[in-house]
Amino acid sequence: MSRGALPGWVDYGLVPLLNVVAAFLISGVVVLFIGENPLEAARVLAYGAFGYGDGLGHTLFYATNFVFTGLAVAVAFHAGLFNIGAEGQAALGGLGCAFACLALDRYVPWWVTFPVAIVAAAAFGALWALIPAWLQAARGSHIVITTIMFNFIASALMSWLLVDVIKRPDSMQPETRTFEAGGQLPQFREFIPDLGQSPLNVSAIIAVAALVGVWVLIWRTRLGYAMRAFGLNPTAAGYAGISAVGITVVAMLISGGLAGLMSLNEVMGAQGRLLLDFTAGAGFVGIAVALMGRAHPVGILFAAILFGALYQGGTDLAFEMQNITRDMIIVIQGLVILFAGALEHMFRPALIALFAPRAAQPRAA
Repeated sequence: MSRGALPGWVDYGLVPLLNVVAAFLISGVVVLFIGENPLEAARVLAYGAFGYGDGLGHTLFYATNFVFTGLAVAVAFHAGLFNIGAEGQAALGGLGCAFACLALDRYVPWWVTFPVAIVAAAAFGALWALIPAWLQAARGSHIVITTIMFNFIASALMSWLLVDVIKRPDSMQPETRTFEAGGQLPQFREFIPDLGQSPLNVSAIIAVAALVGVWVLIWRTRLGYAMRAFGLNPTAAGYAGISAVGITVVAMLISGGLAGLMSLNEVMGAQGRLLLDFTAGAGFVGIAVALMGRAHPVGILFAAILFGALYQGGTDLAFEMQNITRDMIIVIQGLVILFAGALEHMFRPALIALFAPRAAQPRAA
């Protein structure tokens, strides 16, 4: 183990856990300051997220979105890229998913439409990431700037399409027509009645498959090794024959494709139609999920469930405790992001002092 390194269980488990605990402790002080009981607030939050079937279903539904966007950001991280464009890539993925459903829903069952929608959503998301990737790799444009710009372009493009091109004729809302049964995914509540009216659907299975697939890609393939090598040291990777242009473009295509898959959960699963702004910020939450999960699929799974719990449990919390508004829930989410991102190294020096000498003892012996 190199100097300053931590054991895997500390780096991937204990550090994120301490960050979350610190964020919730500070949140408890804020709740106390506004005149509410922090322990009661924590109880209501946990019960709203996990205490009954409908709440659990909504928590897992939101977590499905965050798994896709978190993986999208994580894949780019491993190649040394900071993809801020998951929001726009997910929006364009929704467009691809909607096109597949609108074309096939009246002619074939959902299980025939679903694979086509998967390919279309991933392809549209990947293509939206292609231009920023090429600009970074070939022209030196910064990936952060270009992906942020493409979020706004995606928003404008979706507005135009849903208002002037594919809008439902008999509706004033910017949305497509509702898909027929062949374009809607089965809901888990049809098989598990305890889930109430939650929109959890079979796209969650694709999210689990994506977690496994990304783990295999990053840690069990030559491409994943090349991405990690390039992310750690682009100069050394170049001397080893790894193409900077190739790795950047491929990593961003995979990242954009994963972000595009998020649309399956919303467009084909929950809504049954394409709506404007259906992403609702999930692409940006994916950044926090990837940071908290240490860009590892297992960590991303737990981080996604945490943010799903904050979304669902926060709704119940705002309803049950009058002094806690929805804005207060956003403050709690912001604190979690703050400790997981900007203050991620706050506990690290102490943990290195505690664990690194012990790790070095067997070597010395």
